[in-house]
Amino acid sequence: MHIQFQDLQLFVQVAEAGNLTQGARRAFLSAPAASARIRGLEQQLGAQIIYRSNKGVSLTKAGETLLHHARLILRQVDFLKDDFASGETGGHVRIFANTTAVTEFLPEFLARFLADRPQLTVDLQERLTHDILRGIQDGTADLGIFSGEVDAGGLEVIRFSTDRLLLATPRDHRLAESGEVRFAETLECEHIGLHEGSTLLAFLRSLMEKNGYERALRIQVRSFEAMCRMVEAGVGIGVVPESAARRHARTMRLSLVRLSDEWALRDRCVAVRDRTALPRSARALVDALVRSGVGGDTAA
Repeated sequence: MHIQFQDLQLFVQVAEAGNLTQGARRAFLSAPAASARIRGLEQQLGAQIIYRSNKGVSLTKAGETLLHHARLILRQVDFLKDDFASGETGGHVRIFANTTAVTEFLPEFLARFLADRPQLTVDLQERLTHDILRGIQDGTADLGIFSGEVDAGGLEVIRFSTDRLLLATPRDHRLAESGEVRFAETLECEHIGLHEGSTLLAFLRSLMEKNGYERALRIQVRSFEAMCRMVEAGVGIGVVPESAARRHARTMRLSLVRLSDEWALRDRCVAVRDRTALPRSARALVDALVRSGVGGDTAA
């Protein structure tokens, strides 16, 4: 079996586009040439890897397996190029991270980290936790940042700080002077939540349903800032990461109340397939993240 590197690149382009013509265009090939290369790849593997239809292409089971391996192979070649081209000061790192990381602490952390690495570029994407882990497993991302306990499926997970969840209320709310409450005690109040698909929303919604308060969620918004503005206006109360809560409380009329539930204090973690196999630039980023303890819990 002799599989050409360019054929793997083409296959990934076609699979991600879901269309042979579009994938061929991304690979700077004509559609007939791309089709011939895909058929040649199938002959090399002895298996059909795509289904062709007038709506585009979809992957067979063998195609899904090939896509997984092809992404890893291509990314390892990128790692090789990065290491020999520019060491720690250059290269390209792909990061999948949750909402809190993207909006609260990564901007400042990356600004400091990249200041000494003018040749390094970063692709940072906000994703849900299960998509973060899947991206690391299939090679779409180099590292992932998330909070809380999850089944990492064999990935290497490194804890770097803690993330405390607080309850944000209007200053005149009956819970504002409580000091500390259990989440279950808040469910008679109307809650503000994040957008559909948010990991934090899914977690809190499951707790609401478990406690028999399926309708406690009154409104959903796109950001922690919007949530805090709704809370300030008296629309409801909301569970917010401490870093976001304290930042917005400096400019908004909010009261912040500790949640006594064990889950309110969560580990912040970075996940990788194999730390030792990362290119030097990505390893340096992970090491800097761990050393900094960025975004860590602060005293209430």
